[in-house]
Amino acid sequence: ALACLARFGQRLRQIPPEQLRVVGTNTLRQARNSAEFLNRAEAVLGHNIETISGQEEARLIYLGVVHNVADVSGQRLVVDIGGGSTELILGQKFEPHHLTSLKMGCVSVSRACFDKGRITEARLREAELLVQLKLEPVREEFRDQGWQAATGASGTIKAIQDVVQKEGWSREGITLDALRRLRAALLETGRTEAVSARWQLEPARAQVFAGGFVVLHGLCEALGVERMEVSEGALREGVIYDLLGRIRHEDVRDRTIATVIDRYDLDKAQAERVSATAWLLLSQVRDAWCLTAEELAHNLEWAARLHEVGLLLTHDQYHKHGAYILEHADLPGFSRSDQLLLAALVRRHRRGFPAMAFEHLPRELAPLAQRLCVLLRLAVVLHRGRSRHALPMLNLEVDQQRLALRFSGAWLEANPLTRADLTSEARYLKKAGFRLEFG
Repeated sequence: ALACLARFGQRLRQIPPEQLRVVGTNTLRQARNSAEFLNRAEAVLGHNIETISGQEEARLIYLGVVHNVADVSGQRLVVDIGGGSTELILGQKFEPHHLTSLKMGCVSVSRACFDKGRITEARLREAELLVQLKLEPVREEFRDQGWQAATGASGTIKAIQDVVQKEGWSREGITLDALRRLRAALLETGRTEAVSARWQLEPARAQVFAGGFVVLHGLCEALGVERMEVSEGALREGVIYDLLGRIRHEDVRDRTIATVIDRYDLDKAQAERVSATAWLLLSQVRDAWCLTAEELAHNLEWAARLHEVGLLLTHDQYHKHGAYILEHADLPGFSRSDQLLLAALVRRHRRGFPAMAFEHLPRELAPLAQRLCVLLRLAVVLHRGRSRHALPMLNLEVDQQRLALRFSGAWLEANPLTRADLTSEARYLKKAGFRLEFG
């Protein structure tokens, strides 16, 4: 894997980072040593790798599929069978509204039930039971939703379509009748080697073909899919369309943040005040503190807008509740690392600020996140009174760990509570090695 990524890295060196996105899916979600692997993989690739959740993977797959079908009208069921997970998505036009990721795929089912390459009636039934157990919690809710079209994507489904069309069992897409015939044909072959020979499949694909077939057949039987068309687009294309949206300022993450604000009934005026001040402070120090990356600015803005999300539960320790919500919620558009950063900023926007607060983040991101959080903390302190009146002219200068915050006129003298808050904040920052001066 590392050797392959090193070759990719050589090809990607000339591409600007803002035009490139690398995502990891189920393998990185499940691997016990994923953090160790990611450190080495990012080093040889020369680019950050985002591990995305199953829900985010499903959203991106849907995006890739619907941009590659001729007719997007009506409600659509999208199915993607990967190696270790299967994504089911219901959506209308370009908007997915029901997504789930099941922990079963062509590799995992093949290993569990066809590990020695034998395909027998008993092994097929064992695999079919496994698939139905995985489908049981979501079967009724997906059947009840209804859809006008079903579309499959990725290698497993494409391979099955090739096989049923070669046999003449289906002219377009994959039908339930063709899948039933394929089941009988798999029993005739008896072994994965014979599968490869009969249908001219690559050996690697033939080894996991039976497991992928059982997943698709089980899905179609359980959900009542009589016919499925096959899309050329899937996760890869979805990542591209999502990246294009970010470049064109149509970032789905902005919509996600707005949805969270509405769902948790946050004080929008206060969120905007804190966000605007955080942006102002960032603009004054971004070069000195190496915070020029646009993604960092976005994360500061989002954290500022969501810093009070934990208030829905209780005022006491609300920053901790907010961090938990943001780390564990399904946030469309956000990778796992995005959510960890957002949660860390919200967790540390008030009260204790230990020097090691960001050590759980990637090594190169931790010091930048700490600096972003200092700016967020100052913005929150300056708006603690929730006043609608604008702040005076502010000027923040930094030199490594030293900060000098200056106010125009005699504003600070006229606002002794803010002075007291800044004095308290200076003590918190000192524990992390920062020296705050103000006046």
